[in-house]
Amino acid sequence: QVQLVESGGGLVQAGGSLRLSCAASGRSFSTYAMGWLRQAPGKEREFVAAIGWSGSTTYYADSVKGRFTIARDNAKDTMYLQMDSLKPEDTAVYYCVGDGRVLTIVTLGGPEYWGQGTQVTVAS
Repeated sequence: QVQLVESGGGLVQAGGSLRLSCAASGRSFSTYAMGWLRQAPGKEREFVAAIGWSGSTTYYADSVKGRFTIARDNAKDTMYLQMDSLKPEDTAVYYCVGDGRVLTIVTLGGPEYWGQGTQVTVAS
C-alpha cells in the first residue's frame, strides 16, 4: 500500500503561482509513476500531469503545458506540481495519484493510489 497526502492548495489571484506537494508513505515510492488529476465542480475529472518512476519522463495536458511543471524527489518520497500563470479555469480539487504504469494515469485508467485532494481556487 502507498499512502498519499497532498498539500499546498489555496486561493490565489489569476496570474499567480502555487506549488502542490504530495508526500508518499508505505511501499517504495520510487517504483511508481505519479501524477496529478483534477476535478472542477460539475465537470469530469481530467488529467493534469504525470511523471515516470525515475523522473525522466513527463506528460502534460495541453491546457497546462508551459505553465505547470511536475517533478519528484525519490529521496524524499515526494512529488511536486509547480503551477504558474494560473487561470480561473484551473480552479479544481487536485488529486495526487500513483500507479505502476504512467499511461494508466495519463489515460485516466484508474490509478491504484489516490490522495484525499487539495482545493486550488484561482480568483479572477
